[in-house]
Amino acid sequence: VNVQSRDNIICEKKRRTKKSASGGGFGSSLSGSTGAKTRTVSGYTGSGTKPLRSAANTFDAIRKVYGKDGTSDLYMRSPLNNEELFWFVGKVCRRLDMEDQDFSGTSIPSVMEAVISQKRLIIEYAKNQLRPQNFGGPYSKNLEIWIAPGDSEMDTVQNKMSLVKVTGSQKDLSATFSVNDVGFNPEIYLSDEQKEGGLRVRRDEFGEPLNGVFEINA
Repeated sequence: VNVQSRDNIICEKKRRTKKSASGGGFGSSLSGSTGAKTRTVSGYTGSGTKPLRSAANTFDAIRKVYGKDGTSDLYMRSPLNNEELFWFVGKVCRRLDMEDQDFSGTSIPSVMEAVISQKRLIIEYAKNQLRPQNFGGPYSKNLEIWIAPGDSEMDTVQNKMSLVKVTGSQKDLSATFSVNDVGFNPEIYLSDEQKEGGLRVRRDEFGEPLNGVFEINA
């Protein structure tokens, strides 16, 4: 998707936000009132759908400006599948400067808001596209998202990093929050990674490493 297409998507989001705030049109329905705060998903979401493209394009734009500082890594767990296994499913990014000319809300998004506002999209992608054998079917209830500092995959694998569970729901999103200020970059498997397994770590119920720190020799 080129820059012009991405800008068109973002402009469309802003247009809908204004309609939601006006009290008419989209703003008169429940879905419209939350449209500016969440990336809505209807049923199964594959890698080529509009919400996922929009989230990924927005992530790229934000990441170019804020880099690792605005980024958080995402892991997902299905207690029904394996209580100790946390799979890496992607990253979220958020704007950190309200003077940013592309800033849409009136408050800086928290890490939790960046995830909660896109939680449905993240979960649907992970359980249907990335790891259906671990998150789909009988394992799809009570799925959990956990976070780590941005670009900390190596430290997390080496048990140097704890994970923090994402809690809360859409009702916890600030009235001044806009989903246009956050993005999601999904993990994508190459070759046999889906069958053999991508990045995953073992943690206890509190997100703490089950084993001690170790080094990886270059």
